[in-house]
Amino acid sequence: MCTALASKPSFSTIHTAHASTPGDAPGVLRTVTERRFTAMDPPLSQQPTLLALSLLLLALYLARHALLGKRRNYPPVAGTMLHQLFNFGRLAEYQTELSQRYRTFRMLTPTCNYVYTVEPANVEYILRTNFANYGKGTMTHDVLEDLLGDGIFNVDGAMWRHQRKVASFEFSTRVLREYSSGVFRDHGRRARGHRGRRRRRRGEGGHARSVHAVDAGLDLFTIGFGVNLGGLSQSSQESAAFARAFDDANEQVLYRFFDPLWKAKRLLNVSSEAAMKRSVRTINDFVYAVIDKKVEQMGRDEHEFAKKEDILSRFLLEREKDPGCFDNKYLRDIILNFVIAGRDTSAGTLSWFLYVLCSNQRIQDKIAREVREATSGDRDVGVQELTACLTEDAISNMPYLHAALTETLRLYPAVPIDVKYCFSDDTLPDGHAVRKGDMVNYQPYPMGRMKFLWGDDAEEFRPDRWLDGDGVFVPESPYKFTAFQAGPRICLGKEFAYRQMKIFAAVLLCLYRFEMWERDSMMGYRPMLTLKMDGPLRVRVSPRRASG
Repeated sequence: MCTALASKPSFSTIHTAHASTPGDAPGVLRTVTERRFTAMDPPLSQQPTLLALSLLLLALYLARHALLGKRRNYPPVAGTMLHQLFNFGRLAEYQTELSQRYRTFRMLTPTCNYVYTVEPANVEYILRTNFANYGKGTMTHDVLEDLLGDGIFNVDGAMWRHQRKVASFEFSTRVLREYSSGVFRDHGRRARGHRGRRRRRRGEGGHARSVHAVDAGLDLFTIGFGVNLGGLSQSSQESAAFARAFDDANEQVLYRFFDPLWKAKRLLNVSSEAAMKRSVRTINDFVYAVIDKKVEQMGRDEHEFAKKEDILSRFLLEREKDPGCFDNKYLRDIILNFVIAGRDTSAGTLSWFLYVLCSNQRIQDKIAREVREATSGDRDVGVQELTACLTEDAISNMPYLHAALTETLRLYPAVPIDVKYCFSDDTLPDGHAVRKGDMVNYQPYPMGRMKFLWGDDAEEFRPDRWLDGDGVFVPESPYKFTAFQAGPRICLGKEFAYRQMKIFAAVLLCLYRFEMWERDSMMGYRPMLTLKMDGPLRVRVSPRRASG
């Protein structure tokens, strides 16, 4: 997993969001946010300029209200987009702090309001009740186009319906379910084997291991493209360059939302936009090479190619039925949207899952016991036998593991903040008005930390909150637990993601015990569209026996 920006940070300061609870009992989580100053961040010398711009935004806001005459009940103003720019390195924490003061608020920009809410009634209204009034819109499409193009996460209307229809069919097929489960089990065996070889070489009961989200993301690339990312190109350096460029572009498109000058920078090809252009070129070269390779395979033996079960092959076969439905550019956009949906979500969640479990040995042990009971009983088994036992029935009989993964997603949602464009003037259920052109955001990361939603222990990692008295998993409203979105755009890969994460977690926790290599170390995140760890998770790994 690439975790460093193209330019080295000049310095960093640590912000502690939560205190820790010592010992193995579940307690309050510890999270650290590193403020990294890069080419995208405003240096200290520019702060007077940004302060002046903030005052200008406020003046424009007051003048606009004076001209509008009759006032509607708009959300309270909590700041400007430049305040978000100042706090870019800790944006999720900053939004959480504001949400603890205002359940719905807005940030001023030169052209519109950025409206943010943590009210479930508002979320349901935006995502379901008045779905037609809240979509991607032109602004979001412009900001994300270089990376996501016309993929499913960046379009409305006919394009969105077409891609969702094809993807929905593919995700619902038994063939893809069986193929993906096989890929997941294969990668689980390889992950275990790699750790075992490391331990034997070192001759130690425990050893340091850096857990990278890309390790878990390899199988999503295999399922998406039908090729292993590590062995895809002539050199692994090309694979690493793709992953690096993808992460850099992911961060840069988020930064664009708060940088009023990003279009000018792109036009002049300077600063962060010059780096963005290089990243996109690397991404395109890599993805188009994969597409060309798959098209060549299809041309050699179309009958054999029709048996392939990865998503790219399925879309290529769909194009064969209707050659005019999309070109290679459209195919590139579709596939990259699947990559960000899998590589940067399920893989990232697994990293956060291991992180929180490293300080909760009791929960680790409970998951390991549940996995054994559902698979091998009390016997010590090897990885081959264990993965063979991870059938659909066995996986579905692990409610505590399911609850622990869901609790991870509550506190570390794959998409921390999600934005919608308001197509016409409207009033939200809490009485706050929004204008046509406003960017309306619901906030999974802050919502997971709201005491009015989850109680006084909202910031504690407690899987039992998802289980009833009989140990049966009880889901929450998707408008309260928003990790998979809801309404017509609800995540198609939800069950797919849970299956992947359960197989990985079951193999690792059944066979190994994990703890932080440095007991008091804390992990932060990199500000991106997705919530990705800012660095490898260094853990101590030791074998687990059936009795322990």
